[in-house]
Amino acid sequence: MMQARSISRYVLISLGCLLLPTLSFAKPSGPEPVGHLTTSASSVQWMTSAIDHEMVILTVVGPNGAVFHKEFARGSAPSFRLQDLGGRLTDGAYTYELRVVPRISDEVKKQLAAARAEGDDDAAGRIQNAAGINPEALVQSGSLRVINGSFVSSDLDEPASGPTAAGKTPVASSVKVIKPLDVVTADDEIIQGSLCVGLDCVNNESFGFDTIRLKENNTRIKFDDTSTSTGFPNHDWQLTANDSASGGANKFSIEDITAATVPFTVTGSAPTNSVFVDSTGRLGLRTATPVLDIHVATSNTPAMRLEQNNSGGFTAQTWDIAGNEANFFVRDVTGGSRLPFRIRPGAPTSSIDINASGNVGVGTASPSERLHALNTADSQTVSMVENASNGTNAAAILRAKSDTAQIQVTAQSSTRAVTRFGQAIAGWNEIIQFSGNGLAIGTTTAVPMIFGTNNTNRMQIDGTTGAVTVSGNFTVTGVKNFAVPDPQNAKRAIYYASLEGPEAGTYYRGTAKTVDGEAVIELPGYFSRITEKERMTVQITPVGAPNQLYIAEKTPERVVIKVAKGSVDGEFDYFVQGIRKGYLDFAVERDNDLPKN
Repeated sequence: MMQARSISRYVLISLGCLLLPTLSFAKPSGPEPVGHLTTSASSVQWMTSAIDHEMVILTVVGPNGAVFHKEFARGSAPSFRLQDLGGRLTDGAYTYELRVVPRISDEVKKQLAAARAEGDDDAAGRIQNAAGINPEALVQSGSLRVINGSFVSSDLDEPASGPTAAGKTPVASSVKVIKPLDVVTADDEIIQGSLCVGLDCVNNESFGFDTIRLKENNTRIKFDDTSTSTGFPNHDWQLTANDSASGGANKFSIEDITAATVPFTVTGSAPTNSVFVDSTGRLGLRTATPVLDIHVATSNTPAMRLEQNNSGGFTAQTWDIAGNEANFFVRDVTGGSRLPFRIRPGAPTSSIDINASGNVGVGTASPSERLHALNTADSQTVSMVENASNGTNAAAILRAKSDTAQIQVTAQSSTRAVTRFGQAIAGWNEIIQFSGNGLAIGTTTAVPMIFGTNNTNRMQIDGTTGAVTVSGNFTVTGVKNFAVPDPQNAKRAIYYASLEGPEAGTYYRGTAKTVDGEAVIELPGYFSRITEKERMTVQITPVGAPNQLYIAEKTPERVVIKVAKGSVDGEFDYFVQGIRKGYLDFAVERDNDLPKN
């Protein structure tokens, strides 16, 4: 038994000695296809290679989730400074990615755009290959580290540990130093116990439940495939724990040594269940209980980003797909983070349903027309086309068009510059025929047609005789605007919306600040020229802190505000009200001549 134990110990020590040189002195230097990283205490910079490119895109993500993104044109070295994150700077590991946008001719871009418009991905791939575009080969990633507010140099090497480093024996008790020697065993090796490999392994190592342990400051397991025959796979792979260089990342990676790529990485402190695959193959992201093929769980807006960069010759575009308690949405990140598509919680089944014929159902799973809105409740079913802009070209239009005829129902904006039949119709609703043989409005049976306002019959056409009866008065009872020619420029006009009240009022408001105890507010001419001097009032409200202000002077041309004794200069809001010129005697109560039913 003692002999067996001695043999096992010899095998263990010999195997450890065999692996020590390989694991301790290998200096990992990740590929730098884009540029070599240099570091100072306050910044990092990449000296880009001679790759012909239009720009290099740098993205840096900090430990607190802060993101730095910048494009560097050719001739400008990509760099990242501590102050680039402003107040979001935090000690810890930062991950960076450099992506090269190659120089692509306008003709190739045109061909790619045409292939995209046709939806021909195969053609796009052929165009890229013919032009030598390989976006994946033009990416470099790595990590940076900030400690005590400064970058850690990336050019430092950690000294080797273990007995060869300090001339000491790393043992729990005193034993004779063993000189590392190569050990070759031309037979199966069986160790009935645990195995520790590395310069920091000690005698009487406490393994706990560990079966194999790598123990030193650079731990790697490499799979070196020596296949040379045609047709046999021969890529070399490596399991890597942590970067070796200073400022490197705490990480676990699977590296394709032959291809010089790192297809899989988990960074240090990644949360439990960051990636979890259950027994049925379902994938959980931040959850150990995935209930569907892919299950993303987080406390605030789980999302997925779809980012197309421009390194392949296509225009860069980024979309987000996300959901939370407020909505499920698609975000156009490139287009200003607009949300072109949203679904609110509680939306009914088949809120939008597109059948195999392309018919769109709203509230129905079986639309019978191109657009079919269905409501089975005891309520109104409304379809609306709305344009809320007040621009001169804005209108909400519902249009019907055949091979020759075209008609549309339009709600014109309040400033629409259109005239129909000699009448400017800004803000009007209209039914207009644009092409075809004519416009017919009527009934196909002997029933009357009624035109009404305010739920009142104003005009009726008899369905049998065609007799037309008009009742009521044509009186404006809605919201009122007034517009007058500018007294100083007849080519221009001044528009005001009338306030509802017992006077024809005008107003002007804004924010000002006293300086040396006084503020002079020069009122614009378009106010003073249409406002009476009498019955003018001014309201002032201090902003930011209490203050004592008073009105020293008020005219339609200007208002003077002063600070009371003992108070200080400060900001204030003001509201000036007056009476429209010529309406000092505006009559509030009059005889009732409004339309009556």
